[in-house]
Amino acid sequence: MSQLKTVSHIDDIPSTPGKFKSDKSSYIHRLRIYSTLSKLTLWSSFFLIFVLFFVFLSRTTSPAAAPNRRALGDSWGGSDWEKRVSKSARRSTASGFTVLVTGAAGFVGTHVSLALKRRGDGVLGLDNFNRYYDPNLKRARQKLLDRAGVFIVEGDINDSVLLHKLFDVVMFTHVMHLAAQAGVRYAMQNPNSYVHSNIAGFVNLLEVCKSANPQPAIVWASSSSVYGLNSKVPFSEKDRTDQPASLYAATKKAGEEIAHTYNHIYGLSITGLRFFTVYGPWGRPDMAYFFFTKDILKGKQITIFEAPGHGTVARDFTYIDDIVKGCLGALDTAKKSTGSGGKKKGAAQFRIFNLGNTSPVPVSELVRILEKLLKVKAKKKLLPMPRNGDVKFTHANISLAHSELGYRPTTNLETGLRKFVQWYLEYSSGSKKKSSW
Repeated sequence: MSQLKTVSHIDDIPSTPGKFKSDKSSYIHRLRIYSTLSKLTLWSSFFLIFVLFFVFLSRTTSPAAAPNRRALGDSWGGSDWEKRVSKSARRSTASGFTVLVTGAAGFVGTHVSLALKRRGDGVLGLDNFNRYYDPNLKRARQKLLDRAGVFIVEGDINDSVLLHKLFDVVMFTHVMHLAAQAGVRYAMQNPNSYVHSNIAGFVNLLEVCKSANPQPAIVWASSSSVYGLNSKVPFSEKDRTDQPASLYAATKKAGEEIAHTYNHIYGLSITGLRFFTVYGPWGRPDMAYFFFTKDILKGKQITIFEAPGHGTVARDFTYIDDIVKGCLGALDTAKKSTGSGGKKKGAAQFRIFNLGNTSPVPVSELVRILEKLLKVKAKKKLLPMPRNGDVKFTHANISLAHSELGYRPTTNLETGLRKFVQWYLEYSSGSKKKSSW
């Protein structure tokens, strides 16, 4: 009504002094104003429809609405799928944890999942089965876990809808985050995969964990590679880590800083573990001990790198069983997160530990032990170490892990390699028969 009164008032004003508008001019003036109002109403309607459309779109793509879009034929979703997830995550002891293990079909992930399940924890795996190395090995690990009662959900840590769904179905007390793009040299060929998995994927997982209620405690795999070009040995958690020698190392260092940020802002309890050259049965084919064994048995020449000036290249080789003990120790001593639904309620635990063997061994000695165990003389070629991100040596100071986690590595290199060789001969023989190796 106020708009109509304003229009009437305007019509009573003379267009020139001493003269009034004609009826015709008043009608035209009213028509123009009503036309303007109609246009404003039309555009307002368009704007409202536009806003409502995007609100509707955001709701249909939100984590809460997503399960309705999933059919039973998809890679995940449906009542049967939820039952498998719940059963796998069900703990068998009253004091057990409920753990989501990412990268569960990986080397460390498989061993950690089996150890957790054996002691009565509920375990659910997540893995995308990428093709960085032969997926047949990952599928074989999956069968091993399936027999132990561990279900692996096939999916990516960058899939926030899937992660939200998993947290809707299961109330996880802990997350063991082992999924990552591994390998130092491969980063020069496919750098984007490292950013996608080790940074973006980690952030996505932390985003889901921070908004969970209650928030889980998180233990995740960093790497000894963060020490980069440090010359001080043994490497201590207090040493500088701002000189990465590879993109892989840089993404792991970035992960540590990101973890600290989410701990500080959202109250997530986070423990980072810097692994030192893990080896053993069901290991990764891209690791030197693995492909050395394969090539020595085939009579192929192996390349051994030397540091500048014919220097020694050495690694702190750490047997898988020792690494698993460190992982479980980190889970057992992790305190609860202090946030709730993304809001911090108090200071939360944040820790970084080295998990190594404290006994660096020259790569030449590794080859000598393999020759002894395989009873085959290796055909060796010595070359200078290329500038591809590798470092000359690694050596862990594990005093902090010893005091805080009770971490005590007990397996020397020869003992560990003997167990690996025994597994390798059995696995490769069986795989050849099935034409899957």
